[in-house]
Amino acid sequence: MAIPKRYKYPAVHRLSYEGKAKGCKTVDFGTIGLRAEEGSYITERQIEAARIAMTRYMKRGGKVWIRIFPHLPITRKPAEVRMGSGKGSIDHWVAVVKKGTVMFEVDYPNLDMAKEALRLAMHKLPIKCKIVTRADNASVLGIKNIKKELGESNGHASN
Repeated sequence: MAIPKRYKYPAVHRLSYEGKAKGCKTVDFGTIGLRAEEGSYITERQIEAARIAMTRYMKRGGKVWIRIFPHLPITRKPAEVRMGSGKGSIDHWVAVVKKGTVMFEVDYPNLDMAKEALRLAMHKLPIKCKIVTRADNASVLGIKNIKKELGESNGHASN
């Protein structure tokens, strides 16, 4: 499971997962990806379960990119402990996922098998997800950015 190698503070405030994602909104590495349709915390166990589901279905072929990492420690006090005496110790780690974040990307020769692998991974996650392709990047970035990305001119002659 993925956890940070080192961290500065053992107990931090919880971050908000409300609102839209700032970055990581497009499929950049693979041909098809899994996008979050709502915000939530995703634990390191859920990320690992989704990764295993994808790689097993694809028979360890193709390539998988995991675009989220569990940076946020969640603390918990032991059972039957009195109130006070500080914050509890680290229980587990979570990734903060906002709406629109592309969490996993897959590159596999057979597109139907890649979609099925992402569908299996989707069932391991506690949020609503959608399978998106590189063609869907146009709606996320906007038409102006796509024209820039493709190098098209906007009707003006450039010298």
